[in-house]
Amino acid sequence: MASMALQLLGFFLGLLGFTGTIVATLLPHWRSRAHVDGNIITATGYMKGLWMECVWRSTGIYQCELYRSLLALPPDLQAARALMVISCLTSVLASLVSVTGMKCTRFARGSLIKSPLVLSGGICFLCAGLLCLVTVSWTTNEVIENFYNPLIHSGMKYEIGLAVYLGYASRNTETITVRRHGSFFVLHTHERISAGKEKAPIMQNTKVRFEQIFASVFPLT
Repeated sequence: MASMALQLLGFFLGLLGFTGTIVATLLPHWRSRAHVDGNIITATGYMKGLWMECVWRSTGIYQCELYRSLLALPPDLQAARALMVISCLTSVLASLVSVTGMKCTRFARGSLIKSPLVLSGGICFLCAGLLCLVTVSWTTNEVIENFYNPLIHSGMKYEIGLAVYLGYASRNTETITVRRHGSFFVLHTHERISAGKEKAPIMQNTKVRFEQIFASVFPLT
């Protein structure tokens, strides 16, 4: 019962991280125009995302424009797009694999592949989190370097946007998910070994090898 609760908690945390990754991918708030001058009252605000750039006006109107050419984009933006899309697809795969390995589902019920499926789902969540972490860290480093670059005009400097912070939060959530999946795998394996339903493959191989060595050293007459 405890293992099922731990499993469900990890799965819902993974879905939460997956949702955050999708929202961060679609939001245009990856870079926000920095106001480094003394005037903090501005009539417009500029934001850049992976798919579009937007202008916010003081009247509350948003105007966004999609990037029309993929090849005309900077290489770092193209790489960020690809990494976030792969992260989302990996999260989808992780969710499907985790569902099939959950104890509350009927797929392969009573089979030995339940626990490895849950562990595989956790590994997929880990890969998705790492891809998201690489993207947001790369973006953060680039924004900070450009902000402190004296050769760039103050009107062309940006700050870290909300989507980047959301990406960090999603990555941490998926990391917690991996820990929950790993804890469930260990707990579930321990329960099955204690109940005598299965033996660990390592223990079985060790026992067979020990019996072979013992028979060769002390042969029966």
